[in-house]
Parts: sequence; structure tokens; C-alpha cells
Amino acid sequence: MPSFRHALSMTLLALLLVGCAGGHAPVSQPDETLSAPVVGPRWNLLLVGTSDRLDMPTTPFFQITPDGRVSGHDGCNRLTGRVELSPKQRIAFEDLATTRMACARGEEATRVRGLLEQAYAYLIDHDRLVFFGPDQRVLGGFRRVDG
Repeated sequence: MPSFRHALSMTLLALLLVGCAGGHAPVSQPDETLSAPVVGPRWNLLLVGTSDRLDMPTTPFFQITPDGRVSGHDGCNRLTGRVELSPKQRIAFEDLATTRMACARGEEATRVRGLLEQAYAYLIDHDRLVFFGPDQRVLGGFRRVDG
């Protein structure tokens, strides 16, 4: 079974081959139902960047509903917001808001929120989801949680 680093390298290569030109061209409107592999499942954080594993009180995760809402946890606080999906697997998290609970791992929670806020494109390989920034840099990876 290939390693996660190998999968990240392959997904980055695939994304580069597809191309990253152009900005967000929304295909979802507020009254439309989103349909994409990223919509529906819960996604648990695996890595920030290509190798940083975070030790958080709660595993950071998010879930996107068909009506374009996102909810989850940054490891310290609950988060909510909206998401737009565009052609060529573009994604934009918008209006992210969190609760304001005190947390000893506040810096790591900020990194998780930053990962989502900077996400520009995504690629799914089996049960892995990788986010890329507009500069094609890997921002982090998630694993789909079934059930």
C-alpha cells in the first residue's frame, strides 16, 4: 500500500498536470444542491502541510452539507460557515466562524482554520482529501470517516 507522502506527491503531480489557471468560478448558488465527493462525509485532519501531525484535544474535522454549509471542529472550537465549489475541483470556504473556548492548543487550532481559509483546490484519492493553496502548495490532508 503506498505511503501517504507518496499519495500526496502523486496528487500534487496530477493537479499540476490538470492545471491551476483561473480563479473561482462558482458553480453553486445558494438555492442549489452541491454534489461532489467532498460533500457529505466527515473529513478528519491527518496532516497540516505535508508532514505536521497535530496533538489536539479533539480531532479537527469538517463536513459539507448539500446546501453548501460547512460545520466541524478546529481541535479547540466548533466551526461553521459556507463553501463554494467550482469547476476543476476548486473550493472556497467562506464566512468561517468559531466558538471562543479557551484552549491550550490555540495556535494549532488557528493553523487548522487557516488551512481551510486558504484552500483553493482539492483532490480526493480513495479516502484521502488533500487541499492545495492558490500557489499549488499542499496545505494539508484529511481522511474520510465512514459511518
